Amino acid sequence: MNQFFCNISTFLKSKNIIFSPKRYGIDAMGAMAQGLFASLLIGTIISTLGTQFHIDVLVQIGEFAKSATGPAMAISIGFALQTPPLVLFSLAAVGSAANSLGGAGGPLAVLIVTIFASEAGKAVSKTTQIDIIVTPFVTIFVGAGLSILWAPAIGAAASAVGSAIMWATELQPFLMGVLVSVLVGIALTLPISSAAICAALGLTGLAGGAAVAGCCANMIGFAVMSFKENKWGGLFAQGLGTSMLQMGNIVKNPKIWIPPIVASAVTGPVATCIFNFQMNGAAVSSGMGTCGLVGQIGVYTGWINDIAAGSKAGITAMDWTAMALICFILPAVISWAVCQLLRKIGWIKENDLKLDL
Repeated sequence: MNQFFCNISTFLKSKNIIFSPKRYGIDAMGAMAQGLFASLLIGTIISTLGTQFHIDVLVQIGEFAKSATGPAMAISIGFALQTPPLVLFSLAAVGSAANSLGGAGGPLAVLIVTIFASEAGKAVSKTTQIDIIVTPFVTIFVGAGLSILWAPAIGAAASAVGSAIMWATELQPFLMGVLVSVLVGIALTLPISSAAICAALGLTGLAGGAAVAGCCANMIGFAVMSFKENKWGGLFAQGLGTSMLQMGNIVKNPKIWIPPIVASAVTGPVATCIFNFQMNGAAVSSGMGTCGLVGQIGVYTGWINDIAAGSKAGITAMDWTAMALICFILPAVISWAVCQLLRKIGWIKENDLKLDL
């Protein structure tokens, strides 16, 4: 029996099949988010520009990009899982099936199904003389088959969870504003993908607005409070890049995370209770914060969508004020103020926020 398991272990290792929470939960999810950016997100931005400036070709290009969402996610996941070329290329069909059958929860269905299809494809890759037939057949058969069997249920479950969160936020905007903002903001800074989580759950509306607030609190918060150590390079790297850069410093001194978390706990309910700040663009934008200003572009796209649907008369000065306060001003001021207090009492010391840029 021990020899049997040893043989299996040797086989899996030779095929680069590694059952690992990091590979599936971090690497694959992060790659899935990039696939979403390169299809749905950029397509939405392009089509919005086309609509705003009445350029039909941009609208058409944007729609083409959005139609490739499923394949783009699956191929990105396959790349992260280090699949051989024939498996990687075959995942386009798998992603298309899982995303279309998964409905609103398509991204989560694509993630789960693609992992199984990728590992099945790797298991048979280059084991026969007709690899060019066997490997794509197994990859697509497993992936499409599981999509038919699993994707509708996975999509429905993800959609139900997302809907429950959004419903709870509408019902209890203060409490859920705090929870969603803090938790999604924490996810953004951790080495996992907050964007993929928001996309998988279809987190939009008032809950999406709270998620944007939490992400901005972490990015702008760390950027501003560490300006003393990291200057302009750190400001832009964290404010327009990612607060994940501070993860090493957080491990050394978790107290440096207190100011951005406090900021997110404040800006979340400000977004939900005071400004009714909503994300009605692509759900993936809810987990992006100020990274490339994608969160703000998503909010703006939502405004345009609402105007087109007749649920919003137009973009007002209050809308822009809300975005400026929630996404930039309050995170900067609150994080800086709390950080100064923690520096005075010795919880945050010199160079605790220093980055190697």
